[in-house]
Order: sequence, then C-alpha cells, then structure tokens
Amino acid sequence: MSESLQGMKRSCYCGQVTLDQVGQELTLMGWTHRRRDHGGVIFVDLRDREGMVQIVIDPDIGEALFEKAETIRNEFVLAVTGKVRPRPEGSANPNLKTGEIEVLASEIRLLSPSKTPPFYIEDGVDVDEMVRLKYRYLDLRRPEMLSNLKLRSQVNRISREYFLDHDFLEVETPTLIKSSPEGARDFLVPSRTRPGEFFALPQSPQIYKQLLMVSGIDRYFQIARCYRDEDLRADRQPEFTQIDLEMSFMEQNEILTLIEGMISELFKKTMNIDVPLPLTRMSWNEAMERYGSDKPDTRFDLELVDVADLVKDSEFKVFTQVLGKGGRVKGINAKGCAKFSRKEIDDLTKLAAVYGAKGLAYITLTEEGYKSPIAKFFTDAQIQALISKMEGQTGDILFFVADTESVTAAALGHLRLKLGEILGLIDDSKFNFLWVVDFPQFEYSEEEKRFVSMHHPFTMPREEDLPLILTDPAKVLAQAYDIVLNGVEIGGGSIRIHQRPIQETMFKALGLTDEEAREKFGYLMDAFEYGVPPHGGLAFGVDRLVMLMMGRDTIRDVIAFPKTQSAMELMSQAPSAVAPKQLRELHIAVKMRNTEI
Repeated sequence: MSESLQGMKRSCYCGQVTLDQVGQELTLMGWTHRRRDHGGVIFVDLRDREGMVQIVIDPDIGEALFEKAETIRNEFVLAVTGKVRPRPEGSANPNLKTGEIEVLASEIRLLSPSKTPPFYIEDGVDVDEMVRLKYRYLDLRRPEMLSNLKLRSQVNRISREYFLDHDFLEVETPTLIKSSPEGARDFLVPSRTRPGEFFALPQSPQIYKQLLMVSGIDRYFQIARCYRDEDLRADRQPEFTQIDLEMSFMEQNEILTLIEGMISELFKKTMNIDVPLPLTRMSWNEAMERYGSDKPDTRFDLELVDVADLVKDSEFKVFTQVLGKGGRVKGINAKGCAKFSRKEIDDLTKLAAVYGAKGLAYITLTEEGYKSPIAKFFTDAQIQALISKMEGQTGDILFFVADTESVTAAALGHLRLKLGEILGLIDDSKFNFLWVVDFPQFEYSEEEKRFVSMHHPFTMPREEDLPLILTDPAKVLAQAYDIVLNGVEIGGGSIRIHQRPIQETMFKALGLTDEEAREKFGYLMDAFEYGVPPHGGLAFGVDRLVMLMMGRDTIRDVIAFPKTQSAMELMSQAPSAVAPKQLRELHIAVKMRNTEI
C-alpha cells in the first residue's frame, strides 16, 4: 500500500548530504537503488538525480519500521527521515560523494512500489538500445544519462546568459509557418479551418529572424525547436534544438569573434577547459584540398596529397583518363600500414566505393622495396617521385583515388578518418575547433540538373563576386561560415542578402521564376522595400554540441526522448494512426493498402 507525503518536506537531495550535516535530522526522497540485509541491519542506497546516500534501518528503532524496510525492493520510491551520522571507521566509500556519512532512519514512507525493471539502473548497462528507448523513463534514471541532460541544461542557461549580457533579445518565432521546401523535406501540418492547405514546421527560423532585423530588434536569439523530414543517422534527428542568432550592423569577423567568446565561456564554465582564441580559420577550398571534407577533424594529420603533376604522363590510363576529363588524382600515406592484409586493403577499398570511388590504387613500401599492382605502369623515377612527395617511408602504404573532384575528396576524406581510427591517431581528450569560411555560393545538383544553394538562398555572396551570380555561378564564393568541432559541424551561418535586387538575382540563379519567388518568399521581398539593415547570423546545434562535450557517439544519448533511426518514438509508438473522425475534420483521406479512410 502506497503512502502519501502528508506534510513531509524534502531537506535536500540525496547526493548533497555532507559531513557538515552530521547530527542533523533530514528528510530525503528518491528511488531505492539497492537494499541489503547485513546481520539484522538493513541498508538502503537511496538515489535521486544528484546521487546516492546510504540509509540505515536498525531493528532497535522499532519493529514496524524494520518490517516495512524488509518489503522494500529496487526502484521503490521512498521518503526517509533520519539523523545524519559518520560511517563507522573502515566502512567509508571513497567512490561515493556521500561515502563518509549515512542516515539512521527514524521514519520511512513507501510512496510508490515498482515492478522489476527490464534492465539495471546503473551506468554502462549492457542492454539493447531499443529496450532503453522503449523504457526511456527508466533509462533516464541512470547517472550518465542524467549527467547528459544536466550538461544540456547548463549549455542552454550559459548561452542564454551570454547573449542577454551582450544585448540580445530573446524572441520566439512561429512553429506553424509557410512551407518553402528549398532544403530538406518539410513536416506538414494540415489546417482544419482552411481545407486542403497546410502549415509546415520550421526547418529553422531563418526568414523570421531576418524579418526581426527589418523590425529593428537588432540582436535576436532563441533556443529554437526545428524539424526536418529526412533520413536519420547518429547525429541527426527529425526534431532538434538550435541556439539561433541574428544581428544587425555587424560584419563577418565581428560575428565570429562574438561566437568565439560564447564558446570560450561555455567550455570554461561547464568543463573548466580553456579554449584558445581566436579559433583557427580555414577556407572551404583549403579544407577540401587537405582533408577531403568541409568539416575536417584536425586532431590528427594524415593529409591528402595531390599527385596529378606526377602521374599525368604515366601509362596508367585510369589516372590519365580521369585527369583528361578534369578530374583529380590524390593520395594519402597510411603510415606504418604496410603490414595490412589483403582483406584489410579490400575493406578499405569497399569503404572508398561507398563514396563513389571506382577503386583504390596503392603502393606498399617494404624492406625489399616498393610493391604495387600498378607499378608496371610507372617508371622507377615516377614511383620514387610519388614516394618523395607523399613522404613515404618503409612500412607505409600509399593509397590513391582518381575520380571527379567531389568523389576523390569524399572517398579519401572518409578513408583518412578510418585510418585515423585504425592507427589510434585520434586523441579523444582534445577539443579542436575550426572555422570553415569562404564556401562556394552554389553547388551543382546532378539530380536536379541545376545549381542549388550550398547553404540557403539568403546567403550574401562576396561583393566582388556579385557580377558572376548569373554568368558564372560556380566561381561565386559566399560570406558563409561553419564552426566545426572534432570533425563535426556544430553550427553554421552567413551574412545575409539585405537588398531586394540581389535577392531577386539569387532566386533567378536558382531557377525560380518571378512568380515562384513571389509565391514562396513574397512577404520577405515586400519587407525589403522598407529599409533593411545589413545583418548576419548563425545557429548552433545543441544536440551535436552536447554529444561531443559528453564524448557520446550519438545525439540520442543527449536528447530526453529521441526517435529511432526509422523516425519512431518507441515508448509512445509515435507516429501512429489517428481516428477517422480526426481525418474527416481535416478533410484528409488516407490511402493505404488500397483502402480509403
């Protein structure tokens, strides 16, 4: 039979009891982590979000209390009143924050019983993630999961305080907005009052925060919920949180400096880590050339090497034909990997193929000299030149990819990361930040056969590139910037277009007719007729940032109730079917298995 609090008031959290409170009577509340019976004395480890404390139930206190204690099981919710005392000599627990004291119970109330949980409520539990997600309310009781959410709360609080201290206003923007599917797919929300019409959930507050700049807000921020209907992976969810910013009358360098201050304060206050400032800045082109990625992990070297000049006159047609078509031939030196088996090389070849590479050529450097399936197509001098340029030494393997620029970069970039992992080159204790700047304004979509925005259509090109928007879009660079941490993009932004003629030209470059641009973005264009300050902004992904700070492999571990990779919430079984009445009210018919509802 459960009991009620009946006027009992908690004195403090279990994990906050200290030696200074010895002799005091406290009331503590929480979950039974473990109950132990030692020689007629019962010990209960009582746990709450701040930690555990040992409760002692002595039979001398009273028979009724002792009998009640005998009924306690794991995860029962208790309220305990008792006196704090030091633990007996030799029984202190140095691994527990409260390990020097215990509480001698004088009253226990059983507030709620519990079934046996499907897994132990402890860190490092070996249980399938799907089970953890199904019973997420139990999973979140585990100290490591609580720590993740505590850090997330700190990140939000410190960020909010930082921006408020820098004269930003916190403004909420709408979450039911007009659909404008220029990037990922929108989540659509049907309108009951306007049959056949739909709202969209925001992929970001982009247009609204620009309109706030038109409104004279000057500096805006928001901890914003955003939504994208796209395929999931370890660092992606259909709904996510970002620290969203926009500011007027600031140039790119000022914005980056302001954000660096926030990063520095955040890491100092949460982890006591000093982030060296200013952060390194690297152009997009340099990042792609050296690392094959626009979000390079700079915790280790192993850079890509362009060898086109050394192989263009060889007899290896795979290389020469690619170069003849304007492609690239680049390599990477896998230090100390000459001992790799044929299977290990085949596995790396398969990895490169995932990113479009048609093969992975290699030269193995051994004590007896170099060995390679492609050696017969090169002179000894050409091979030696390749070895010299790639700083090859005995014991290394030189890997090469020849393909289009994008495929070569992607294949070798991911091969680099895999080799860094295999060779143990990645220092998990490091936090390497990097600004990537000077992105291309456009990228060509083979699927759509047109240029699309690399970031979004509201990004301002470099002023000197404005004449090229319609005539040579491939050469236009953007005033855009991403912040990268340990090879993960944690934020991105740009200086925005604030002049209507430039914005109209941008829409034309993206293939939008005047009518389409008017239909999708007319309200923004109208606002641009009423005096728009130069402005720019940025958004941080809170989920990714906290994931990296906590050293986790997936953002699901830092989100209270995440979705699976199939975009399902296992605990509540969402998404789910709805009642026919609801569909009728929304004027929606769902066709499924040849049946109309």
